[in-house]
Amino acid sequence: METVPVQVQGSQMDIVEERCADAQTDAIALFERAGRRLLSVNQWGEYAGISAFQLIDSNGIRAEREAQEGDYIRIDIPGPGTAMGMGYDWVKIEEIIAVEEAEEQVLSMTVRPCGHPISEREETAHFLTRAATSTFIIRRTGLCVAAEEHGRNEMPNTAEGSFFDKSRNFIVGMAAKLGLSYPQWKSLTKGLLRD
Repeated sequence: METVPVQVQGSQMDIVEERCADAQTDAIALFERAGRRLLSVNQWGEYAGISAFQLIDSNGIRAEREAQEGDYIRIDIPGPGTAMGMGYDWVKIEEIIAVEEAEEQVLSMTVRPCGHPISEREETAHFLTRAATSTFIIRRTGLCVAAEEHGRNEMPNTAEGSFFDKSRNFIVGMAAKLGLSYPQWKSLTKGLLRD
């Protein structure tokens, strides 16, 4: 099962962390725990360690539950945020897929940069353009469970917002392109699998 969008432009990132269990029951339990953590967006900051994440429902209200398609994730990265994002970067959860077969279980969530959920403006409130996606996957194959992050079509969002927003997005986007977002996603994938 492949849920990661095709890479067309910009940069990409692929991070995979894996743990193997001694028995199938332990592997299934690890998969289920990691899957709950993946959908518990409000706790991602505990694992990622750099940014803070808040799940926001489709009405723009904080949600204290597991993520659902159509929800937003408010990201508070270190440093100043954009005016159009009201100080934050925003992504929308486009797709959550769960597949269960005999020897493989997969839970994936794909997010895409978007506008502020309660703004009437259509501008993307994120340092990357709307072409970018991040797909987070928990995958069990036999006794092994992997946590993955796949970034696709990552380009700085320098066409929308004020001069300050464009400049900030260029700097943050280039930092991400140079690999400075790698430690955050590596920490998250490790955290999703830890005991």
